[in-house]
Amino acid sequence: AMEKSYMSMFLLLVAISCALAKDEAKKETKETTAKPKLPQTLSRGWGDQLIWTQTYEEALFRSKNSNKPLMIIHHLDDCPHSQALKKAFAESKDVQKLAEKFILLNLVYETTDKNLAPDGQYVPRILFIDPSLTVRADITGRYSNRLYAYEPTDISLLHSNMQKALKLLKTEL
Repeated sequence: AMEKSYMSMFLLLVAISCALAKDEAKKETKETTAKPKLPQTLSRGWGDQLIWTQTYEEALFRSKNSNKPLMIIHHLDDCPHSQALKKAFAESKDVQKLAEKFILLNLVYETTDKNLAPDGQYVPRILFIDPSLTVRADITGRYSNRLYAYEPTDISLLHSNMQKALKLLKTEL
């Protein structure tokens, strides 16, 4: 318990010092010449050439209207498991190619929609939602305690689950 509170305190201090450093950096850049800042892409490194949606609502709307399945990736920037999965996802040519057939959304925050955390809020987790806006509970990773978790070594499983999400779409229509 003591270690946890030290860790919490440490993370809080890191967050505060980062925020202060950003403020300081902002002041400095305002005083010097304003350089155009490159926009943070919605891919967040999961596939810069892919088209990503900005919000869950937009993703649902586009999935329904385009009749494409939606793939939602929950992750965190400071989570080593998320980073490792992101790297594997971005480097897999097969996954990137198949991802073009989906409406894509990656979230670095939890949504209030309980359907997106059917077995808890953990990262990384990947859920598939069909155009009828149903979470595909039948498309899961290999862990029974975290159904939607994937690791870098699960990239081929993720790829076959992506194929499954597309295949089921064709048979149901």
